[in-house]
Amino acid sequence: MEESSLLIARPDYLRRVEPFIGQRLIKVFTGQRRVGKSCVMRQVAEELVRRDHRTHVIYIDKEQLRFASVRDAQSLYDHVLANLQEDSLNALFVDETQEIAGFHAALRSLLNEGRCDIYCSGSNASMLSSELATMLAGRYVEIHVHALSYAEFLAFNQWDDSEKAFARFVTKGALPFLHNLPDSDDIAFEYLNSIYTTILLKDVVARESIRNVHFLENLVQFLADNLGSITSANNISKFLKNQRIDMAPQSVLNYIRALGRAFFVYKVQRADIEGLKIFEVGDKYYFEDWGLRNAIRRFEWRTDIAKILENIVYIELLRRGYKVFVGKCASREVDFIAERNGQRIYLQVAYLLPDNDTQAREFASLLSIADHFPKYVLSLDQMPIPDRKGVRHVNLRTFLLSADSPD
Repeated sequence: MEESSLLIARPDYLRRVEPFIGQRLIKVFTGQRRVGKSCVMRQVAEELVRRDHRTHVIYIDKEQLRFASVRDAQSLYDHVLANLQEDSLNALFVDETQEIAGFHAALRSLLNEGRCDIYCSGSNASMLSSELATMLAGRYVEIHVHALSYAEFLAFNQWDDSEKAFARFVTKGALPFLHNLPDSDDIAFEYLNSIYTTILLKDVVARESIRNVHFLENLVQFLADNLGSITSANNISKFLKNQRIDMAPQSVLNYIRALGRAFFVYKVQRADIEGLKIFEVGDKYYFEDWGLRNAIRRFEWRTDIAKILENIVYIELLRRGYKVFVGKCASREVDFIAERNGQRIYLQVAYLLPDNDTQAREFASLLSIADHFPKYVLSLDQMPIPDRKGVRHVNLRTFLLSADSPD
């Protein structure tokens, strides 16, 4: 296992897993490839040893060749039994669990036998929707790991908040390994392109048995071009047909679901603000890491900044545990309705609000909402903009660095 000096702490995830340490539950870390699940699990392992020196860690990393023999439920079970230590608190960590065929059978048996405290990770949501949810219902807890928050990004790079630091966050995204690379656009995007290819081929094409890889690549490019825009499977099908790529709307939906199961893109449904009725047509799509989006479609500040800021805010809301919708109030659209524990906030995201007309336009959607839940306009303006009938303006970087609420 890696030395602790090589790991940069992500304490939010340690706090989230803490209530479940030692419990007869399988702790499952999910998330897109390369968001840092492995490092989070290694930090948990170190924390267990720190708390009690009797802890014996069994760590299986399916991306390492020395664990190639652990390929199915029986070999996983046998490997764990061979490495258990008597008179110790055995803790099992399995990284990229979906690479082990039928892994759930081994984990279920080990859990029932009480042999070890179990932690695992996976880069595909079907691990939860089928294998785990079916075979281990009620016996696991999911902890979803995202790419770095802006606060984590600054900590990883040992930078203070600044326009330059935020511009790099916007342009190159938030995958943790980037902080190890030279500060070069060419090097960063070469790395990001390699991650994109790996996700597409290993976590989508191979895992989902995708046949039309050319169509999948064109679909990803469409989603990158139309980041944060309302679209539908019919619209995508028609657009691609104009590009001489013929694919039925249902096939479009199937391919989008496959991308979603790899945690690569997220579909955000539209909801009527009164009663949160979900609209069946017209969704928005955002990327887990906008740096990957910028590697697919090279980032242009003038045309892309507003939608990248939306993407950043959306992922931040997920990280804070909100369920998020795109809001519709009469003829107006609200960028995000965020709900958590029976509470709700509304957010409108803009790049800059340079004049009264722009301010009026961005505030108008929130002013049209009749309820009394908090409403915020987020932008990169440094100078405060006066509240309008309870709708508050908050600097977007301040929001990202706040502990929780936008204030």
